[in-house]
Amino acid sequence: MTKSFLLRNVTIINPAQELKHAYIFVEDGKITAIGDDKNVEKDFSKKEWSSIKEIKINPDTVLVPGMIDVHIHGTNNADTMDATPEALTTIAKSLPSEGTTSFLATTLTQSEEAITDALENAAAFAEKQQPSDLAEMLGVHLEGPFFTEEKAGAQPKEHLCEADIELFKKWQEAAKGFIKWVSLAPEKDPNHEVIRYLKDTGVIASAAHSNASIEEIEQAIDHGLTHVTHLFNGMSGLHHREPGLAAAALTRDELTNEIIADGVHVHPSMVNMAYQMKGPFGLLMITDSIRAKCLQNGEYDLGGQTVTVKGNRPYLTDGTIAGSVLKMNDAMKNIIDFTGCRLEEAVAMTSWNAACKLGVENRKGNIAVGKDADFVQLGPDQEVIRTWCRGTLAYEK
Repeated sequence: MTKSFLLRNVTIINPAQELKHAYIFVEDGKITAIGDDKNVEKDFSKKEWSSIKEIKINPDTVLVPGMIDVHIHGTNNADTMDATPEALTTIAKSLPSEGTTSFLATTLTQSEEAITDALENAAAFAEKQQPSDLAEMLGVHLEGPFFTEEKAGAQPKEHLCEADIELFKKWQEAAKGFIKWVSLAPEKDPNHEVIRYLKDTGVIASAAHSNASIEEIEQAIDHGLTHVTHLFNGMSGLHHREPGLAAAALTRDELTNEIIADGVHVHPSMVNMAYQMKGPFGLLMITDSIRAKCLQNGEYDLGGQTVTVKGNRPYLTDGTIAGSVLKMNDAMKNIIDFTGCRLEEAVAMTSWNAACKLGVENRKGNIAVGKDADFVQLGPDQEVIRTWCRGTLAYEK
């Protein structure tokens, strides 16, 4: 790892902020100085210039905060449920090429034993990871098995079950506390015991694969529900007499929403509607990607199910959409195209909002002094040129 380096004459794009003609100085994986490039020699007069590595930045590019994907199953023929260190290493090694510097390894509805194995593996991986050319695994997103069958989507129905607080405690112990996010159907937790426990222990409770009424969602909010998983997908939708989870997601300020902006899962006009209603600080871009990402069209495994990928659409044999092959930089490009939002707002939806939700905004989510040196050099069309993970150049085109 380069111990220190200087980026000069860069344009920094932060949420609600653009800094032109700036410099950034990085030491030991942290941003230690940001300033006006014309003052750089004065600011560094006490330093030995010969010891500072200077990196040139193309003036047609910008620097954005490293992206944070809170919902990703896999990529490049690796999946969290493989439950091997090699699989998580492959995921963490691949993500910087799309601008992702941090992620939550996301599970899938499976047997109790298979989920336990995946959680134990994730915990071991998280405990050993050091600053390197890998995206940082911030924890685990437990997606399932507490879902309702009517909205199961690509979640294997044979393993669905009622929310069980003792089972969750067992899994959190296996994960050594690294479960940071749980997607569940509120109606499968009728007394809200699990949701309350998640709130009390600092774990995000998110509604997903749910057929709940708006009244059931409102009750869950009162007990600690704060998020909605892949908005519009796998949930009771918008109906003028029976508003369901999607309606609550859009109208309740307590709920942040994640969305898969690939143009397949959600029509661009509906993505725009969500943006208009929630604003740039109420949405999180995610990929929900599977092992087929970065690979060719063909057939792949997802939790024992065959997924066929054609173009940007993965689907089961019955036609059900099954995850995505979306990349985060493409999600950023699409949210700009679908909504007309500014790049500063797209940055909030790909970095800052997730950092705040996870409680790591003290070190991630924007480019600022004292933060991890997680940033991405983007071309004019959100093409990734370089990605730094905690000060290490992790990807270069």
